[in-house]
Amino acid sequence: MDQSSSSSTRATLSLLDFCTVRDNETAGESMQRSVELAQTGERLGFDRVWYSEHHNMPSIASSSPAVLISHIAAKTEKIRLGAGGVMLPNHSPYVIAEQFGTLAELYPDRIDLGLGRAPGTDQQTLGAALRRDPRAADNFPNDVLELQGYLAGKPVIPGVTAVPGAGTNVPLYILGSSMFGASLAAKIGLPYSFASHFAPTHLVEATKYYRENFQPSEYCEEPYVIAAVNVTASDSEEDAARQTELVHRARVRALLGRQGRVLSEEQLDAVMNAPQGQQIVGMLRYTAQGTSEQITDYLEQFQELSGADELMISLQSPTHEESLRSMEILSDAWA
Repeated sequence: MDQSSSSSTRATLSLLDFCTVRDNETAGESMQRSVELAQTGERLGFDRVWYSEHHNMPSIASSSPAVLISHIAAKTEKIRLGAGGVMLPNHSPYVIAEQFGTLAELYPDRIDLGLGRAPGTDQQTLGAALRRDPRAADNFPNDVLELQGYLAGKPVIPGVTAVPGAGTNVPLYILGSSMFGASLAAKIGLPYSFASHFAPTHLVEATKYYRENFQPSEYCEEPYVIAAVNVTASDSEEDAARQTELVHRARVRALLGRQGRVLSEEQLDAVMNAPQGQQIVGMLRYTAQGTSEQITDYLEQFQELSGADELMISLQSPTHEESLRSMEILSDAWA
């Protein structure tokens, strides 16, 4: 069952921050909380924080990861920061090389670049606002190689150099929630990050395939797996359960709200127990919930299941203060 490269070694811990805009809050206030989250993560010894590219989502303010990373990097000292990820088909590889090359020059040895091929938005926004051809995702493997060339100072287009960018060799990570990303990361020899915090179905199959088929490259000599997992840690089992229930209700309400459905509390109660609600909650299958000891036990089992070298933590608490406390409990327990 154990896939990990070193079963006796605990995975490192990192954070995934969606820069969530809470009720009665501005995007700017959300970003200030993200600064505090990164500063706290740095103090507690987390390895890195990643920010994901989403568009036309009122509750997520990380639509421009590079800009957000620059702001937070200026207010932290050593924690690594990156995109988890940039949805590469939304952009030209050259522009992303310039953006993250700029970050790498400003904050040396602190910048990561996770790459996804999903749109990060709805189809209307994709076509009408982003003006992206839906078929652009088909060229994702070539786009990754083109971007890699710019960052290495080996452009695939003669005479075109990324300035800044060339020679920075910003570390690239392939993101995925299916076999496609696992296959690509293994073939071109890059680290692989699986989005099991919201797409749990193919976790074991994908990470196992990646490890067994990995081809070393000059950028990555051995397979390296990051697996995302939700965490709700509290000082009591009862309070962790309370927090989880609130998070689940908020998630169901938000996803149905995007479909134009506004639910009363009574209607939400009914939906939570219906197949649609259970399907949405099921997306959070991999969730460590409870006290310090319970969190530790769960994450040890999850590491063994996923074969992860690193756990990317998605904090699932209803308030910012509870998220910070969850981080503290997790850090102390895992250390």
